[in-house]
Formats: sequence, structure tokens, C-alpha cells
Amino acid sequence: MQICPQCQCENPDDNKYCQQCGASLDRLLCPECGTENPVGQLTCSDCGEAIGTVLQALLVPPEPDAAWPNPPETNDPDQPFLRYRPLTPIRAIDASAQYQTQVLDQQPYRLRFFDRWLHQPIEGDAEPTLPPSSQPATYELSIESQIPSIAQPYLLLDSQLGQRLPQVYDTWQGEGWQVLLIEDRSDWKSLSDLWRDPDTPTLQVLHDLYEMLDLWEELIPVQCTASLLVLDNLCVDEDSVLSLKRLHDPTAHPEQPTAASSLTHLGEAWLQLLTQAEHPGADSLINLAQLIARGQFTSPDVVRQHLRLIADNLEQKSPVAAAAASLNESVAMPPSSVVPSGGNPLVNLPLSSLRDDDEDDTPTIVLPMKLSSLDEAGRTDIGRQRDHNEDYFGIYTNFQRLETPNGRTVRAHNLYILCDGMGGHASGEVASHLAVKTLQDYFQTNWQNEMPPIEAIREGIFIANQAIYDENQSEQRSGSGRMGTTLVLVLVHNSKVAVAHVGDSRLYRLTRRRGLEQITTDHEVGQREIQRGIDPDAAYSRPDAYQLTQALGPRDNTGVDPEIQFLDLDEDALLLLCSDGLSDNDLIETHWQTHLAPLISSRANLDQGVAQLVELANQHNGHDNITALLIRAKVQPNMDSMLM
Repeated sequence: MQICPQCQCENPDDNKYCQQCGASLDRLLCPECGTENPVGQLTCSDCGEAIGTVLQALLVPPEPDAAWPNPPETNDPDQPFLRYRPLTPIRAIDASAQYQTQVLDQQPYRLRFFDRWLHQPIEGDAEPTLPPSSQPATYELSIESQIPSIAQPYLLLDSQLGQRLPQVYDTWQGEGWQVLLIEDRSDWKSLSDLWRDPDTPTLQVLHDLYEMLDLWEELIPVQCTASLLVLDNLCVDEDSVLSLKRLHDPTAHPEQPTAASSLTHLGEAWLQLLTQAEHPGADSLINLAQLIARGQFTSPDVVRQHLRLIADNLEQKSPVAAAAASLNESVAMPPSSVVPSGGNPLVNLPLSSLRDDDEDDTPTIVLPMKLSSLDEAGRTDIGRQRDHNEDYFGIYTNFQRLETPNGRTVRAHNLYILCDGMGGHASGEVASHLAVKTLQDYFQTNWQNEMPPIEAIREGIFIANQAIYDENQSEQRSGSGRMGTTLVLVLVHNSKVAVAHVGDSRLYRLTRRRGLEQITTDHEVGQREIQRGIDPDAAYSRPDAYQLTQALGPRDNTGVDPEIQFLDLDEDALLLLCSDGLSDNDLIETHWQTHLAPLISSRANLDQGVAQLVELANQHNGHDNITALLIRAKVQPNMDSMLM
């Protein structure tokens, strides 16, 4: 089976073109010069640009110094050791039993072995296995025991770490080998290089240490904390987000304890990083690293409090501290922990105020954040069964980009609206158009500087509802003939977000730390019953479970109660506004890791991403109009008002 790279449609192995969208399945277009190349080629035959899918292969061979197998008696390109061609010699990693090499996927559109195994249906107690045509007897895979142990920590950590950890591309075991293929990050910028850059502010270094502490705790359950102690394993992505090149085998570092109570080795790694970087202004951080390395602290939460105190000290030294304080809305420290202005946090801090066992009320946000970039894309589609499109959306942007040595700042003042109309032919689209236009006009007039309060947002929604209601009244519509629309609305003001919705159009948020979250709750009978304490299965067994409990237009303002909430952009986020043509049948929950998670990266094209979401909905739903708006927000520590 082949998976189309454009629309994700499944195709037979012998198809040269996607049966759904027509994309080529045996040619690869060079992004540099546009030349067509055979799929699975490493470089463009015309300009030499790298075009192939190169991966990092982590291996546990049956014996030391074993060569990449070339299994006999088969020329099947689906056979794993034939499909993936090694590009570099296999070499040992540290003192562990693991080896590594780079490989080229010569069949990048074919279903991977791991995917086949995961998606194969299980009947009774039968164990899923690869299809006979592509699986020699030695390549047995089973849920219970046959996930290679080398891949298990990656799979266990995937939901917590997201893109900070290389994703599993493929994995299998056979002929005595364990093989794991992950994203190749050998050319990513190292954390050491970032810190050596004199333009990197001290606050960024402090933020990275805080992130490293979080990673340390995430890695303890899988005994992979050694991954943070190998300095050349620490890298940053294109958005300067701390990441790992791979997980390090704990057996390679048996002398390094992984218990939560021991931070001394992490302190030693911090000290080595900071002294190598020779970063100006990092004296307090070096002092902290020395105390951790000496065993002064055994609680990560106390270390977090010290990091926060150092950040506060930088803020107090700033000539514009008052402005900084107005921007910093993170959790405040207790009065006893305040550091005198100009003092060294580790000299002036009374240790009794931060006991080693004090783990309560620990701040969860160490630094104030600012918006560094904002991108968006939207698309609507009629679907496969409707004869007209009643969905409508609007994107209205007003922002400035400022570049300083401290990084990029975006001052945003953006409005995003999505509506799914209803009420018979032509009526639903009238309602959705009218709602979007009315809300655009309202916020253009009534939203000037700061984020509007709840009352102002509610007023705008009531005005839109009244406009549609008046149309219904003037045309003497009644019953199901009355037109209406759902609404999901997002206001972005710098690093603040306001969300309002009516009906069952949704907002999802995806972040590296939290994963996928449904922010809105559908206004429908089933959800209303659940909120009344009814069991979810019973609530959705009702024939009217999916009937809307409110929408804009059918009733006057006494029948509309918009739900409004406010969010902070405290980490990179992808926001998805969508109509139910996309969200039905748990489509987002099922496919977010393949269709949303990659879009958090600045390298990903949002226009292509939203197009692929619409194609996915047409493939798996298609019964309704489909609309999606994507907003990608990138943030970074707010250093503009801090002392560097």
C-alpha cells in the first residue's frame, strides 16, 4: 500500500498516481530547481540538492561490528533491510550495545512496517503480523512483546515531549537485529552554539535551563536522563526550542543515577555548558549549577524557585522594571523570597525561605513570554454530499513585526471568525455571511488597544445574533425554516487570546507540552445532559443528542448565551477553528499526530496543512461542508525589558 504525500489517500502498490488527487507516487519534485526525480533518490539529478528521506538508524545488532543485513532469497523492496539503504558506516554509540548509521528510505510513500502493524485489525487472541508478501518468517511483530525495546521509550514519551524528541519513523526486529528509525537531527544547531552566540540573552539561557529541568523529570520514568548529560545531544529547532537528538541508552551510563532525588549530574552538565559558553551575565546561573552539582538540592521544584528568583533579579536591575512587571503575569513568589535589588540571588537568599522539601506553590511559568511570530491559513470546501456551502470564515489581521538584537516581537491585533450556517437552501450561507460581516464591523469599531472584556465580546455576538434574527422576522420564517449559524471566534492581542463560541463549531489547541486539547464544548443536547450528570453513553443514546441547544439567529438574545474564555500564549501553539464537517467522528482526535503536530514547526507550510486537513475530512467524512482555520503562534521569553 502507498500513502499519497498530498492527501494521505491509500493507494495500491502499483499505482503511479494517487487515485484521489492525482499526485505522483513514483516521482519526487526537487524543491530547488523543479526537476522530477525517481522517488527514493538521495539528491536531485539536475542541481544536486538533497531530496531524499534521510533518517537516523539506531541499532542493536546480533553481534558487535555486524554489517547491515542483505537478506537472501528476496528482492522485495518492502523487505526492511532492502527498503532502507545505509549511507554511512555502522558505528558504536558510547559504551552501550547500540549502534547508529544514516539510512535512505527508498520507498517513502509505501506504508511503513510499524504503521502496518499498528493498523492491522486484531481478531480474538491473534497477534497482528505483517502481510505475507512483505514479511519473511523472521520478522514477527506482536503487541505484547515484539516492539523493539530500543523503540519503547520513544513511544512512551511521544505524547509528553512531542517534537522535542525525534519521532519514530519506523521500527522492526528480525534476524537478531533491533532497528529504530528516527528523524535525523545531525545538522540541528547545538545548544552550546546557541549559548556561545553573544546576541543570545541571559534570559534565554535561563529559560533553556528551566526547560531542561522539565525534560529531566519526564525522562526519569524511562531511565533516559543520561540524554541530558551528553552535551552534543542537546540541540534547538528553528524556533530555538530545546530538543534532543536521541535518547541515550541508560546502560551506557550506569554510574549516573536516574532517581528523582539526585540532581548532581544534571548540575554538573549545566556547569559544563555554562562555563564553555562563557556567557556574559551568567554568573548567578553558574553559582546555582555549582550548588546543584555539590548536592545542595535534591528537589527540582526548589531549583525552579531559584531560577525564578534569578529572573526576578534581572528584572529588578532593569531600568524599565516597571514596564517589565506589567508584562509579567506569571505566578508571584512569596514575600520572604524576594531578592534585594542588585543582590546576588544565591548570596542574599535566606535558605530557610526555600527549603529543600518545599514543593508547594511552585511557579509553573518561570518567565514572561512575548509573541515572536503569527501565521494563519484558512480553507472551506463544499464536501462530497452537499450541493452548496453554508460555511463561511473571515481572517482580519493587523500586526507589526519588530526586530531587535533581543529577537523578534510581533504586536498582533487579529480577528478570526468561523461560522457554519443552517436553515435550508441559501439561508444558512446568508446567516454565516451576515454573522462574519457583522462581527468584523463591530470589532473594527470597538476594539482599539487592549483585549476587549467579556462584556464587549458578548455585545458583539448579540449584535450579530440580532441581525440574523431580524432577517428571520422580516421574512416571516418559522420553525426549521429559520436560518441560523454556529460561531467560533478568536481574538489574538499580542500573547493573549480570547475565545467565544455558540453551537458545535470548535476550537482545538495543540502545544508540545499539553498535546491536543478541545477548548470549546459543543452546545448540543448530548453535552447538556452530560453537564447535568447523565452518563455520556446514555446522553448520546438519545435520538436528539446532536441537536444544537443554541445558535445565532433563530431566537432573540435571550436565547443566546455565548461561552467566552481567555487563554495565554505561554508556549508555541497551533490553534484550529473548524466546523463539524471536519471534527465529526473524532477525526481530529484520531489524526492530530500526523496532520497537526508537524505544523507547529515554522518550517511547515500552513496552506498545505489546511488543504490536507480538508482532504482528510473529505476522505473520512465528506457528508457536510468542511471549514478549517489554522493559527500558528510562536513565543519566546520577553527580554526587551530585562537586563541582559
